[in-house]
Amino acid sequence: MKYKFALAALISSLIPASALAASSAKNLGPAVVKPAPQVSIASHDAFFDKLRAHCGKAYQGKVTVDNQDNGSFSGKKLVMHVRKCSDTELQIPFHVGDDASRTWIITKTGSGLSLKHDHRMSNGEYDVSTMYGGHTVDAGWQHAQSFPADQYSKELFVKQGIPQSNGNTWQIFIYPETYTYRLVREGREFRVDFDLTNPITPPAAPWGYQD
Repeated sequence: MKYKFALAALISSLIPASALAASSAKNLGPAVVKPAPQVSIASHDAFFDKLRAHCGKAYQGKVTVDNQDNGSFSGKKLVMHVRKCSDTELQIPFHVGDDASRTWIITKTGSGLSLKHDHRMSNGEYDVSTMYGGHTVDAGWQHAQSFPADQYSKELFVKQGIPQSNGNTWQIFIYPETYTYRLVREGREFRVDFDLTNPITPPAAPWGYQD
C-alpha cells in the first residue's frame, strides 16, 4: 500500500501545476469573472443637464451661512449667471456687487465633473489665485455634487500660505427653486443660495470674457 502512495506522489510531482489547476477548473466548471465596479455617470449627466436648463438666465442670491464673515459680501448684490453652455462645459459667473472677477466652470471630464474657479483682475488678466477647485470622486446625486480640492489647488494653497484650504470641499446643489454654492472644511462653512423662481436681467460679461 505504501508503494501505491509513493507512486501517486511521484506522478503528482511530475505534472505541471498549471495542468493540475486546469484539471481542477474543468472539474469545477467554467470560472465566473465579475466585472470591476464602475461609478455610474447618470447622476453627473442629470446634474449637468439641470444646470444647463438655466442657460442664459441670471438669478439673485444671498449669503445664508458664513462662519468667518469678513464683510466682503455684506450689502452687495449677489448674482449668478448661467452664461455659456456647451455639451461638456458650463460657465457661471458669480458677480459680487461691481466685482465681476469670479466665474465657476463646470466641466464633464469623462470620469466625472470638475469645478474650477476662474478668477480675473479688472484688466482681464488672471489673478494669482485662479483655476483652483476639485473633481467629483463618486456618483453624487442628480441634485447635488461635491468637489474635494484637487492636487493643483492644494499646491496653490500651500504656495500662497493657506494650507488649511487643502481640506476644501465645494458643493453645488440644484433644485427647482434654489441653486446653492457651498464651501466646507474643518472650522469653515460658506453658503450662498440663489432664487431660481425669479430670473433677473443678466449682467455684463465677467472680467476677462467677451460678450
